[in-house]
Amino acid sequence: MPDHAVSDDPAVQAQLDRLATLSPGADILGLDRITRLLDRLGNPHRALPPVFHVAGTNGKGSTCAFLRAALEADGKSVHVFTSPHLVRFNERIRLNGTLISDEALADYLSRVLDVAEGIGASFFEVTTAAAFLAFSEHPADAAIIEVGLGGRLDATNVIQAPAVCGIAQLSLDHQSFLGSTLKAIAAEKAGIAKPGAPLVTQRYSESLFPVMIDAAGRARTLWLAMGESWDAAAYRDRLHYRDEQGRLEAPLPRLPGAHQVHNAALAFAMLRHQNVIPVSEAALKAAPLWAHWPARLQRLDHGPLLAPLPPESEAWLDGGHNAGAGEAIAAFFTQERMEGQKLQLIIGMLSNKDLDAYLVPFAGRIANIHALPVPGHDHHPPERFQAIADLWGIPCTAHEDAPAAIAAIAAEPHPAPKLLIAGSLYLCGEILRLNEQLPD
Repeated sequence: MPDHAVSDDPAVQAQLDRLATLSPGADILGLDRITRLLDRLGNPHRALPPVFHVAGTNGKGSTCAFLRAALEADGKSVHVFTSPHLVRFNERIRLNGTLISDEALADYLSRVLDVAEGIGASFFEVTTAAAFLAFSEHPADAAIIEVGLGGRLDATNVIQAPAVCGIAQLSLDHQSFLGSTLKAIAAEKAGIAKPGAPLVTQRYSESLFPVMIDAAGRARTLWLAMGESWDAAAYRDRLHYRDEQGRLEAPLPRLPGAHQVHNAALAFAMLRHQNVIPVSEAALKAAPLWAHWPARLQRLDHGPLLAPLPPESEAWLDGGHNAGAGEAIAAFFTQERMEGQKLQLIIGMLSNKDLDAYLVPFAGRIANIHALPVPGHDHHPPERFQAIADLWGIPCTAHEDAPAAIAAIAAEPHPAPKLLIAGSLYLCGEILRLNEQLPD
């Protein structure tokens, strides 16, 4: 799918224009193109700091945030590669914890594109190569690499000897690329397993055990699953973690949602089961409060976009778009949190996402659906949202953009409405831009 990356910096935009011309304009999985591209660049992926490689359907970005927080709390310098970006392309590449500068980004994209002729590299493959080139030329103690799509055939899977591999929650998503069953998707995600690098995962159903055992066996490594080799739970407002090394008690994550306890615990397990970089217990305890990851149940400021609403209104932003995300997000909006209200849902979602599976957990929790387009992308039309609203017996209104939806909510006699803006990370990026909350 197109990324429509743009930049206010002319030098970066010039390279993004080159990339748009070169790229086939579609997600094409496989390691041949990225391998040839990296070879022309001198194989920078072989000169990275110790790598923490993270896959998963939901939660992999948050897990990366907790890994980064723990390592930086311990005084380590950390490179981070994540996707997609929300507002600025620079968000994908962090050098020693700081977003890559426009000058450096333009340079690295230019160097990759200068040697990319004839390979047919995709947008993500060029971006991955630029990140690896930047990481190889800037010393750091660690590199956190988030898988883009799947795992086995993802461009990041050229990494040969990570310190540890982690897999977060699994759910049905990207079925046209990864398979139509959870077992098929799990097999693709587990394809990041490498010899000597522990494969640390969340708790999965027993039906997936053979998939994980097979993947670990093929890679000649250990599979360390939540509930088997380690475990964690929230109890009395604390995160309680345990493994064979002992017990650890930490604050609950600052990131909202009960699911973030599992993401933080996965980061703990990855850090505690690798032997390349020592990390203190104090740093692990600091990580839940240090970690920040935008557009994941993010409480929005009362900025320009929300200005028409009463100051005491609440607005939450989340880019989740599959069944697992819907369950986790809906669970956050408890009766206690809602204080007797129901949500004003502002939503836009790509047409290749399962809208019904995402919304099912919200039944009974929504007052109105405000349907939005996702500009530049194929998205579900208003009629799809209307059909669900009719089934639930609630109103549904289509709007041309987010400001129009906010204005409509503000015009209703709500003393202090509670909003969820959801369904697409592309939409989340636009919301953050309009509300002047740029990720940093």
